[in-house]
Amino acid sequence: MKRNIFTILFLLIAGFVFSQEIKSVKITELEKIIAESKTPLIVTFWATWCQPCIEEIPYFLEEVKDHKKDSLTILLVSLDFKESFPASIAAFAEKRKIDAPIVWLNETNADYFCPRIDAKWSGAIPATLFINNKKGYRKFVEEQISHQTLKLEIKAIL
Repeated sequence: MKRNIFTILFLLIAGFVFSQEIKSVKITELEKIIAESKTPLIVTFWATWCQPCIEEIPYFLEEVKDHKKDSLTILLVSLDFKESFPASIAAFAEKRKIDAPIVWLNETNADYFCPRIDAKWSGAIPATLFINNKKGYRKFVEEQISHQTLKLEIKAIL
């Protein structure tokens, strides 16, 4: 009996330690994060149900890890449906061992939030914003990015 209680307690504690908190943000908060970024920043818009998004995330994580010395950072912005916040998004991140920060964009009107990121954004995902405020660099890509293309974009942002 003691062993079962210990196991349950351990699993509960491990769940809290290893699971990522997914914060809900409005577009105005996201705009502020982007505007105030002091390091080169990649903001990728994705969803747990988007296969091209899922395919490219490992490339992003690998490249950010490889460019830590350059202070390159990433923010994964989930566009999942409200029912997925936060449990399904957190479970997705835990299953894939995603340790990069994730926020959920708490907006439903793409006609409102998309142009605030980029005037040409149709709302399709994956979509990625490359930003380096110190260099005045800003590039928006509305498509899945190959690993090779990502490497070129990172060279440009740095």
